[in-house]
Amino acid sequence: MTDPGKFGVWRRDDEWARDLDSAAGFEELGFTTLWTGGTPPADLAVSRQLLARTRSAAVATSIVNASATDPAAVSRSVREVGDRFLLGLGVGDGTYAGLLAYLAELDVPGTRVVLGALGPRALRLAAEHTLGAHPYLTPVAHTAAARPLLPGKLLAPEVTVLVEDDPVRARTAARQFIGRYLAGPSSRNNLLRHGFTEADLAGGGSDRLVDALVAWGTPDEVAGKVREHLAAGADHVAVQFLNGHHEQVAVALGLRP
Repeated sequence: MTDPGKFGVWRRDDEWARDLDSAAGFEELGFTTLWTGGTPPADLAVSRQLLARTRSAAVATSIVNASATDPAAVSRSVREVGDRFLLGLGVGDGTYAGLLAYLAELDVPGTRVVLGALGPRALRLAAEHTLGAHPYLTPVAHTAAARPLLPGKLLAPEVTVLVEDDPVRARTAARQFIGRYLAGPSSRNNLLRHGFTEADLAGGGSDRLVDALVAWGTPDEVAGKVREHLAAGADHVAVQFLNGHHEQVAVALGLRP
């Protein structure tokens, strides 16, 4: 079983591809998993390169899209990349039935798979068939609700962070980021399940929604908001940095003296 540790770094596949040498730097800062997002292809090319540039950090996808990849090709790639790799798998806005069928064809041990699960049914599927769940862009309330559905399993949410203590600037940047996700049914339905309203989702997101989805503030304030997910039951947090400040946040999280 791949151990992701407590804190990881989340970046899109193409971001890593343009900056592969930063992988060793993040490992040196104390981040124990490198998450590569934005529907990585079946060949896992960027994951292979990240593994080659690090000594002990796990590398995980977030997420390989079961609606767009061949399970046999993905299975072959997972066998080739080595035991520090964790396959994050999901269907985006695809169907539960499609994900179930894909898992049946996938030739990868469940202990090396996590699902990008949001709703209760997908979370239960993750608990039954995989190492656990890796929810994306979710509030602390989702983490708390997901924990009892994943007894003894990994819960590793992504948390977006922004080091900016001016509320207007912070919320403007955060709203620009989350706006792209609010049109998708999966994210919308998930947020509506967890106390938000259609009014919160309108206009790029209310202040209440923005503050719940993006941890902004000073490095110490950001770290405190990240830790709220751990307090709510997360085992690991994948940190996505909107504006850098990696070392300051690492220090605030207690990863560096």
